[in-house]
Amino acid sequence: MKLKNYLLAFKIKDLRNKILFIFFIFAIFRLLANIPVPGVDKEAVREFFSKFQAFGLLNLFTGGALERISIVMLGLGPYIIAIVILQLLTLIFPSLEKLYKEGGKEGREKFEQYGRILTLPLCIFQSFGMLQLFVRQGILPPFSILSLISSVLTISAGTLLLMWLGELISEKNLGNGVSLLIFAGIAADFPNNLFQILSTFESTQIFSYLLFFVFSFFIIVGVCIVTEARRKIPITYAKRVRGTRLFGGVSTYLPIPVNPSGVMPIIFALSLLTFPSTIAHFFSGEIAQSIANFFNNFLIHSILYFLLVFVFTFFYTFVVFEPKTLAENLQKLGGFIPGIRPGKQTQEYLSFVLNRILVFGGIFLGFIAISPQIVQTITQVRAFSFLVGGTSLLIIVSVVLETVSKLKAEIEMREYDRI
Repeated sequence: MKLKNYLLAFKIKDLRNKILFIFFIFAIFRLLANIPVPGVDKEAVREFFSKFQAFGLLNLFTGGALERISIVMLGLGPYIIAIVILQLLTLIFPSLEKLYKEGGKEGREKFEQYGRILTLPLCIFQSFGMLQLFVRQGILPPFSILSLISSVLTISAGTLLLMWLGELISEKNLGNGVSLLIFAGIAADFPNNLFQILSTFESTQIFSYLLFFVFSFFIIVGVCIVTEARRKIPITYAKRVRGTRLFGGVSTYLPIPVNPSGVMPIIFALSLLTFPSTIAHFFSGEIAQSIANFFNNFLIHSILYFLLVFVFTFFYTFVVFEPKTLAENLQKLGGFIPGIRPGKQTQEYLSFVLNRILVFGGIFLGFIAISPQIVQTITQVRAFSFLVGGTSLLIIVSVVLETVSKLKAEIEMREYDRI
């Protein structure tokens, strides 16, 4: 569709209202992200985030709310982690797996309800931990018991509010609400990053800046290509006769994305990688300091980050994409892969193809995860989030493509109804 066709969305009343409602939610999110916890030392904040880059990565997913020490500084992190934990638990508890995969719409809604319930204790734990960390670093003044409890409850309520706003966006059927809120946060920080580049520009570093933008361009192109890339597996449906009617006998294909797990392995790996460093900051002593320094070492951090993303790409994909279930469904529908027997052989073939795809997908995601550190080290240009942050680009490209696809479907459906 051409751009002018997408602009038709603003001429269709209900679509226009949906789009304006989503922008209204974005405005609320940005307002909340700029309401800080009382007593923040801004100079200490700058020093902290320049010293501990792992928290800079977490700041990315909150749209800068963590750096502002705002009442929504946890962003949607606890909710995302809660959903991931539940999906991992489906491997341990068959009843939970059955609810998630066979429960239909009601089962999915109940599964999501469990995610909301699990989000609350995660919010309380994370908000308490982050506040104590910021007090130790001199970013916030010491809390009294009452003020600590009220701050923990306020920050937890902020995350729960964002979770609810995300669900309101999802109900409009123009994209995933959680993804769109993360997208809004990243996009909102773009002017700050651009200003950071321009304010630190030095004519003697012109070659480094050119190299920086070349790297950024290739990262953008790579993210776009891999996000849209599919491995097409041919599927043929057997002919079936019912009465006087002939069914089946058609050929189609099964598109498997090169990156089927999206950005979730990066989010999960990041949460796991920052956990030891965060816990170490809660304690004093040489051992705690050694642990913090170990995980903040550039080389060690990059290697561990890459390996964790690579491993979780496989792990998370096989949680949400089961070759066995897919093979069984194909067999029930009378479909088969040419040259492959239905059933177990189809399952083994799909697993083989998926493993080969995931090797490339895992390496790609791992590179995307550590690309900010690599480019900043080579070019000595520090602009963390938008232009060089491969993770943020992956989120932005994925969300934009999904939203455009949904918008296109909505417009075409209304044009069809008019006919």
